[in-house]
Amino acid sequence: MSSFSPIIGRMHPASLLVASFAVTIVTGTLILMLPFAVTGQPLCWIDALFTATSAVCVTGLTVVDTGRHFSLAGQWIILALIQIGGLGVMTLSVTIFRLVGKSVSFRQRMLLQDVFNHTPRQDIYQLLKAIFLFTGIAELAGAILLFVHWNGTYPPLTAAYMAVFHSISAFCNAGFALFQDSLIADGTRVLAVLTIGGLIVLGGIGFPVIYDMSMMLTRPKGQRRRLSVQTKTVLIVTGLLILAGMAFIWQLEAAGTLARHSPGQALLACFFQSVTCRTAGFNTIDIAALSDATLTIMIVLMFIGASPGSCGGGVKTTTLALLGALVWSRLNRCVRVNMFKKSVPAETVERSMVLVLVAIGLIALVHLLMLIAGTGASLPHGPFLAYLFETVSAFATVGLSVGVTPMLSTIQKLAIVTMMFIGRVGVLTLAYLLTGGTASKGVEHAEENMMIG
Repeated sequence: MSSFSPIIGRMHPASLLVASFAVTIVTGTLILMLPFAVTGQPLCWIDALFTATSAVCVTGLTVVDTGRHFSLAGQWIILALIQIGGLGVMTLSVTIFRLVGKSVSFRQRMLLQDVFNHTPRQDIYQLLKAIFLFTGIAELAGAILLFVHWNGTYPPLTAAYMAVFHSISAFCNAGFALFQDSLIADGTRVLAVLTIGGLIVLGGIGFPVIYDMSMMLTRPKGQRRRLSVQTKTVLIVTGLLILAGMAFIWQLEAAGTLARHSPGQALLACFFQSVTCRTAGFNTIDIAALSDATLTIMIVLMFIGASPGSCGGGVKTTTLALLGALVWSRLNRCVRVNMFKKSVPAETVERSMVLVLVAIGLIALVHLLMLIAGTGASLPHGPFLAYLFETVSAFATVGLSVGVTPMLSTIQKLAIVTMMFIGRVGVLTLAYLLTGGTASKGVEHAEENMMIG
């Protein structure tokens, strides 16, 4: 480890973040290729790479059945990769360094500062403690509730193992399930749906938001503390997206997949799919049976994704809010973008626009590659919509699929692996590595206007 310290010390935080995820994925791939990790034939390299990337990037797309193809040891390896990827490789490494009494480099602290960019630097270690404490409490509470749910159906030890696995997978927004049909069999069970749905929401709103709320709730009497603009934005946008998703799914599927459900069961299904299609890959209804219109709405929700500093992907809820505020300010001929009586820095607004444009371009490019490299197999909803759904699901690290994942060719699997990786480490992080992080004013010429719109 000491021989690598000088190299790590010279690495930029963005490079360190990408390298840490890449090393974890490669390690997971090599382990999953070993015979003890599976119950039958060992995985080929592409399927092992796909599974390891999906686990570390907390996506949930699978080319083989997790519950049947992997041994108990293999499932625990996947679970460990999910936990590492959910909390963040650097978050774990910095915490371990602190526990063993080793110093943490300035670049590692800067990396955490970039991840939790609205948190004061002096609170980073306190934030890390809060992250691990909250994660442990949430996953333990979820495991207990899921154990109560499955205890009557399975033997106690089996129920306990399933409860722990799905609780961690849900909180980390991974979407890995031990059932072949995900959670369709439990789709009408209120305790299971609300527990997993609640864990997904808690894991998707972001650790900085949870930390900010806990600081406000535990503040001493007489001390005034307000929620940050980010926390207010995340809570409001998350709530609105869940309600909007529920309304669209209810309206579009009332005569379709929800027709055989009672009103209460249909409402439960709409809630769960609205939550999971933005952050985690669980499903309680057959995704392939949904209408094209519903899948299109889900693609939009997946593209938006979770919130900054969370286990989820996508362009993030705050980006959506910033773009909405930008449009509103320009329509009202305002120079600055204001939210909650605060002005947002112009650089932040510009980064949000760049993020969305680059994400759309990347998705379009990979989608085209998916269509070109198609296997010619008959796909539900046709190749255009099926591959677009798969591509956005990978980019947003969601993990939902209309059933085409096992039918992907090697080139398509590599494309999806790339999208999962980019979606987890972040588009702007990779953009820095490609273009460099030093801003340049460039050459300034005389202005000349042009028509738009």
